[in-house]
Amino acid sequence: MRRLIGNWMMIGVIGWVCCLGVVAISCAISLVVVRWVKLNAVRLNLIDLPNERKVHTTPIPRGGGLGIWVGVLFVFLLGTCGLYAASIFPALAQQFLPVSIQEMLPGLWSKLGSIWLLLAGGSTVAILGLLDDRFGLDWRVRISIEFGVAAAIVYGLNLHLTAYIDVPWLTPVLSILWIVMLINSFNMLDNMDALSAGVAAIICAVLALMLLSTPEGAQGKPQLFVAIMVLALLGGLLGFLKHNWPPATIFMGDSGSYFVGYWIAVSSLLSTYAGSKGETPHAVAAPLCLLAIPIYDTFSVIYIRLREGRSPFQADKKHFSHRLVELGMTKRQAVSTIYLATVTCSLGALILPRTDWIGAGLVLLIVLAMLGLIIVLESFTKKTG
Repeated sequence: MRRLIGNWMMIGVIGWVCCLGVVAISCAISLVVVRWVKLNAVRLNLIDLPNERKVHTTPIPRGGGLGIWVGVLFVFLLGTCGLYAASIFPALAQQFLPVSIQEMLPGLWSKLGSIWLLLAGGSTVAILGLLDDRFGLDWRVRISIEFGVAAAIVYGLNLHLTAYIDVPWLTPVLSILWIVMLINSFNMLDNMDALSAGVAAIICAVLALMLLSTPEGAQGKPQLFVAIMVLALLGGLLGFLKHNWPPATIFMGDSGSYFVGYWIAVSSLLSTYAGSKGETPHAVAAPLCLLAIPIYDTFSVIYIRLREGRSPFQADKKHFSHRLVELGMTKRQAVSTIYLATVTCSLGALILPRTDWIGAGLVLLIVLAMLGLIIVLESFTKKTG
């Protein structure tokens, strides 16, 4: 705990103010954009009509994920403008900016091109989702574009999964699969009010805490840059949840779920888990703890569809949340249960960088036990109900 508090103190007051400011700005922009989409949904033809596989019974606007996307974009647009202003007026920057911020400027400049390439990839999948919301695209078109975007990001930025696998060609392939899987995981999870956005917000909050308390590089400083990426998404999600909280007045739509899954995926690939000196390599399992519930939902529903002889891309009401409702829970209880399971699994990610191999093994066993408990309870209740 002393080490954890010490790492957080390294960020300083200015760093914490920046973090909170990022959340506030993204949240405010998201609130405004989501409200605009909601008011113009009919004109934009962004209305989700009820059918046999939907849980809502009245037409609801969708496309609220645009607010999340624009909220993140605005944060980095504002930051980019600030960097340009500091470069044009260096004397003013030295006079008004704290020394800690001035020291960060060269590093931020070096990452500016990469972040806008990441934002271009995120914008592509968000627009893809919007087109799917509007026109209904074939799954082969969607998955092909998702793989194309993921490959461009992975190979363009040399963005590889840290897995300590001594097979040069395998790591980028796994990274591409990771991005595409999470894009679709959060899309599949978006099936009840506040579910996908709420789970993503929990994951973002825990990941941000982890990044701000896990040093990287030779200087051993907290991972402030990637944390800002995650906090920008957290703010956008909070702004959207204001409109999506049960009873929802707007849905995220594919534009939002695609962008959320993509942004969490690339943020997790950019993060350092093993410490500034690589002393905790077992901490690379942290993303699996953070994302255990979305991954469980994805693979369990795909298994059910394949077992029933259907396409894994055929939408239905077989998701984890739907199965909890079938067991007798209300929709709110099902969402709350999934929140609690997400928190339980995610907290393990905070422990992994601060423990040894034995502790890491116990954390992973706790996560597996949680998933096993879910499976057993689902099976037992179905047989006795």
